[in-house]
Amino acid sequence: MAHLSQLQKLKLAITVGALVVAAVHVIWPKLAIDAITLGLVVVALLPWLAPLVKSVELPGGLKVELQEVKDAAGKVRNAGLLEPSANPERIEHTFLQVAQRDPNLALAGFRIEIERRLVALCERNGISAKNRGLGYLLRALSEKNLLTPEQSSAIADLASLLDSATHGASVDPAAAQWALDIAPELLESLSRLISPTGPKTFVGAQQPRFAHEGDFWVQE
Repeated sequence: MAHLSQLQKLKLAITVGALVVAAVHVIWPKLAIDAITLGLVVVALLPWLAPLVKSVELPGGLKVELQEVKDAAGKVRNAGLLEPSANPERIEHTFLQVAQRDPNLALAGFRIEIERRLVALCERNGISAKNRGLGYLLRALSEKNLLTPEQSSAIADLASLLDSATHGASVDPAAAQWALDIAPELLESLSRLISPTGPKTFVGAQQPRFAHEGDFWVQE
């Protein structure tokens, strides 16, 4: 083994160790070959297969499912953040152009555009947003009644799913499409909070500070 590199020795040690444990597990009469044994065999093989595989998705692995996105989108809609204006501004969002080719990249772009608008809303209302995360921005906007608690919670839930996609989670194609379908309306709605240009609909226990004449406010 003198000619083996440190990495190869480590791989060999992992393989031998896992196989020994698997053998002991099988030898005992009351122990059958089950998922545990199978898992140990997989562990034994993985170090040698590493150069051949890009990733391994284990049970319980990170994945964005359609129902999760539907639930998050429903919260966003119920919070009044998907109400179109009378004369919506037509914006060609660049992240939508890559949706078919790379949905994870498109969702990451959607996440960036959400945060960019929250930063602008903070700065417009005297809230320091430099080097602040999205969670801080939402709390600050909610504390100043610039977002209702329902709106803040809805955006946080959606952003969490978008973060998962940004960090490489497997995304159901239907889930990606569902999220991107609401992107133009949500971003337009956030832009109107920065520069109000028409009636808006809010849902919450307290009237938002930024509400204007002509807006709709639905009390819970």
